[in-house]
Amino acid sequence: MNKRNLLIIALIGVALLLSGCTEFDQPISGDSEGFWNEFIVWPLVSAITYFADLLGTYAFGIIAVTIIIRLVMLPLMIKQTKSSKRMQEIQPELKNLKEKYKSKDAVTQQKYQKEMMAMFQERGVNPMAGCLPVVVQMPVLIGFYHAISRMNSTPEINLGSFFIFPLAEPSIILAVIAGLMQFVVLRTGPAMDNPQMKAMMYFMPVMIVGFGIVLPSALTLYWVVGNIISIIQNMFIYRPWEKKAVQQPVKTKAGGAKK
Repeated sequence: MNKRNLLIIALIGVALLLSGCTEFDQPISGDSEGFWNEFIVWPLVSAITYFADLLGTYAFGIIAVTIIIRLVMLPLMIKQTKSSKRMQEIQPELKNLKEKYKSKDAVTQQKYQKEMMAMFQERGVNPMAGCLPVVVQMPVLIGFYHAISRMNSTPEINLGSFFIFPLAEPSIILAVIAGLMQFVVLRTGPAMDNPQMKAMMYFMPVMIVGFGIVLPSALTLYWVVGNIISIIQNMFIYRPWEKKAVQQPVKTKAGGAKK
């Protein structure tokens, strides 16, 4: 993901966050006005409340809504994951192509970009596929934060607990669990030869732990359940146990090259 894409995602996130930040500590109801309240926050609150009444606790309500959201997004996530897998498979060819057009002049780089895009099209790789799930999930994640915060500020609603974790309060333990599970998600995903991607493998779990220790446990629970689904998805698509078996080098007695 290049800097431009990251900037677009960041701007979308900031815009969505600011659109409802002035009311995040206010009670929520069906009479709350504004696009953000009517189409993002209140529908999430209504869905969580419905399943909480059906299943007995708000914790189970949050889990049910999380599973539904992830199932709705599953085709998009699978498409993104398969595209990432194909991107991983063509990395040797991309390196050869980069070596072929290593000159930095404009004409050479134009030829490089043209051949690279042709390769992507031929192999069914969409470089932007990795950005779309992030963009789609962002309003949901921010909406969850606002929904939980405003439910917590509504006197008629008592979020209760998930086992020993009060959902309205931060939990270091649940935050660490969410961070560890994010690490497992990345480890069971595609191999990361890019040093920047490897750095992200360690940065993302730390970031989630950092957010988890200051945000309500209800939101951390959303991350935990979402990561469980991602791990299952990776197991079926990437089969990490097979990947490790294939990648295990076979060395000569002298410790030399692979066979």
